[in-house]
Amino acid sequence: MGGGPLQVLESELAEDRFSRFRLISWWDQERIRAAKVVVVGAGALGNEILKNLALLGFERVVIVDIDRIEESNLSRAVLYRDHDVGRFKAEAAADAYRVLYDRATPVALPKNILYEVGLGLFRWADLIIAGLDNREARWWINRCAWKTDRPWIDGAIEGLRGVARVFLPGRPPCYECTLSEVDWQILNRRLSCSLLTREEMQSGKVPTTPTTAAVIAGIEVQEGLKLIHGLPVLQSKGYVFDGVEHTSYVVEYTENSECMSHEVCARVVPIKVPSWEMTLAGLHAAARHELRSNEVVLEFSRDIVHKLVCPPCGAEEELFAPVGTVGAERARCPKCGGPRGVTAIHSFSGAETFGHRKLSDLGLPLWDMFTARSATEEIAFVMDGDEARVLGRPQ
Repeated sequence: MGGGPLQVLESELAEDRFSRFRLISWWDQERIRAAKVVVVGAGALGNEILKNLALLGFERVVIVDIDRIEESNLSRAVLYRDHDVGRFKAEAAADAYRVLYDRATPVALPKNILYEVGLGLFRWADLIIAGLDNREARWWINRCAWKTDRPWIDGAIEGLRGVARVFLPGRPPCYECTLSEVDWQILNRRLSCSLLTREEMQSGKVPTTPTTAAVIAGIEVQEGLKLIHGLPVLQSKGYVFDGVEHTSYVVEYTENSECMSHEVCARVVPIKVPSWEMTLAGLHAAARHELRSNEVVLEFSRDIVHKLVCPPCGAEEELFAPVGTVGAERARCPKCGGPRGVTAIHSFSGAETFGHRKLSDLGLPLWDMFTARSATEEIAFVMDGDEARVLGRPQ
């Protein structure tokens, strides 16, 4: 028997996974499906962020977190189970995301956002959402998001209180503008005067509850939804939640005219050659060609420890490691026991002795960006040839 009007009507009324969302007048499920989201942090906040993204139908998600799951995470993280203890949070969260939404293709990056993630990932994203308890990581995300012209949403919780806020590139104030003198003191204590890390600053514990995480993560993802649909968001404002007093309010931040984060790359040139196939001198030659100048400086995305030098005996150790990753225990010379100083580098002008090194051997992450400057112009190179290796699949 052929299909009649009744069957057609039943087909039109049949519900799919997202049909209730489509009852919202401005909802566009295709925008959600196509949106590329980077979630930094897969703890209490990150779990709730990821749960919401999966339920809403976000398919292209990258999860960045260097930590492993501890038993104490199980009381605050909806995505983890007993058998996940000891696993990387990013990998367990990606597996759980696929269970919630089997059409999704989440990518786990068990890496340190400060040292092991290139700016190319930020540029790939349409939206960055953070669930962190670390000021330095937030500061770094803010700078990377501004430089790559990408919006990011920050969330923080402690006890029964929390805050969610949205920062848009090119529209200050930014996260760095909000930092107080006390915040800067804490950040500055992260590194000793010799640029070697203070081990006691490597980790910290913040009291959190799953209830507060659910509230703040809900606001973060809701702001993300509004942002990709072109609706007004909490631009440079914070939604403050107080679960003790049962109050919430919005705060406005003011721009710091001396803020160093307000840098956006106006022109970005994709490089399809992988970092392990291109030397620093080769990229410098490409920069001279693009800028039509022989006087060009290549700036790195972050400072690099080039050498540890011992003045008493003259011994040198070449490292090429990001500043902040070398422990303070290496401050003593293994030969004479004397104090060693750090030689750090941030750029390459063409005259330095390390131009022969491959870009992947500089201590910088794959899929990174390099800024090239002449006397009159600047551009940024993004190493898109690394994308497939970083994400584990063609994009």
